[in-house]
Amino acid sequence: MKKIVIILLSLIFVSCEDVIDVDLKTSEPRLVIDASINWIKGTQGEIQLIKLSLTAPYFDETIPAATGASVIVTDSNNNTFNFIEEGSSGVYINDSFIPEIGATYNLTINYNNEIYLASETLIPVVPIEFVEQKNDGGFAGDEVEIKAFYTDPGGIENFYFFEFIKTSTSAQNLEVYDDEFTDGNQIFAFHSDETLEAGDELIIRNSGISQRYYEYLNILLQQTDDQSGDPFQTQPATVRGNCINQTNFSNYPFGYFRASETDVFIYTIQ
Repeated sequence: MKKIVIILLSLIFVSCEDVIDVDLKTSEPRLVIDASINWIKGTQGEIQLIKLSLTAPYFDETIPAATGASVIVTDSNNNTFNFIEEGSSGVYINDSFIPEIGATYNLTINYNNEIYLASETLIPVVPIEFVEQKNDGGFAGDEVEIKAFYTDPGGIENFYFFEFIKTSTSAQNLEVYDDEFTDGNQIFAFHSDETLEAGDELIIRNSGISQRYYEYLNILLQQTDDQSGDPFQTQPATVRGNCINQTNFSNYPFGYFRASETDVFIYTIQ
């Protein structure tokens, strides 16, 4: 009887070592457009870059670059800005860009003989005025809480995109805000992190964004929230940005083209 038990246990342990191959369906690669015109306050804003890549299978560890594209941005003042690829990186750079608040910018990408178009207005933003820190935040009291205060302009709709970047690890936390209930008031963006320690440098970026980009990013952030704990939440769906494939509408791209004024505040954790 003991021998039978030992044999059964051996079979169980051996079966646990079997490798299971997951056969995932793959589709044709799509263009991914990361085109963010950021005019940092206090700079000329002449250097701008646009990143193009391709979708890849789930288990692939590398993201393929979309190389050899023609990337052009024109503005409402009839200026044309050519973005030149840096090697074969999929990163396209222009070093003579002219940012202007309220100007409309039109993006044209020619990739694999297909034309992608998008348009956006450069949105202004108010500065981050000061930062407050709390060291015993979170449910367990072990998180550092950061509040970045700004004053919303009254009488107009405003939308904000906040980035909290820990410089030592490049870890980012993204948040979007509107002024539906805070119009004309001083308000703050909130960030909480249990890994922050005294001496850590935190880059806080606040960008003015359009309502459409706010809605786009809000949906993406909800889908990627791994702390919701809701087993009945809506399954992720394809979220399309403002970039349209004019040549082949069914071969739509991912990503977004936005234009923002951006304020940067560097804070050292106390």
